[in-house]
Amino acid sequence: MNTLLNELAQQEQSLQFASFSKERAWKLGCAIKSAAEHRGAFVAIDISMNGHCLFAYAMPGTTIDNTEWIRRKRNVVDRYQHSSWYMRHYFEAKGKSIEESSLVDIRDYAPYGGSFPLTVRNVGQVGTISVSGLPQKEDHQLLVDVLEAFLTDAEKNGSLKT
Repeated sequence: MNTLLNELAQQEQSLQFASFSKERAWKLGCAIKSAAEHRGAFVAIDISMNGHCLFAYAMPGTTIDNTEWIRRKRNVVDRYQHSSWYMRHYFEAKGKSIEESSLVDIRDYAPYGGSFPLTVRNVGQVGTISVSGLPQKEDHQLLVDVLEAFLTDAEKNGSLKT
């Protein structure tokens, strides 16, 4: 594996929750919205747990296409249990497309940045956190930046049980 794949795998390992709830999904979704606004970005946001949408918001300037991109990126995370950005680079490293490697339809699977596994420590992946609206690397980075700040704040304030 190359250095970038190792770095992306490390992000997934470190950005895990002690627990997750509907209230936490709301707070996280609002944090993503706030961070996007601070960057002057317009994104659609989706947080799903066990196939159930807990938070969805489409900022002004987004379209139904952003929702469709989220669905396709979320499918990648659900299938491979890695971020959609990780899978983008994984397939590039293999020298094959997702269609060639996994025989999936690109109308349903998009290995592009913007969907991240929602993982509960000692449980595993329970859902996805997704955005669409920025270039794919920036979609991924928005999620990573917000998750890092959100989890650090929760740890500092002792609200890991939320």
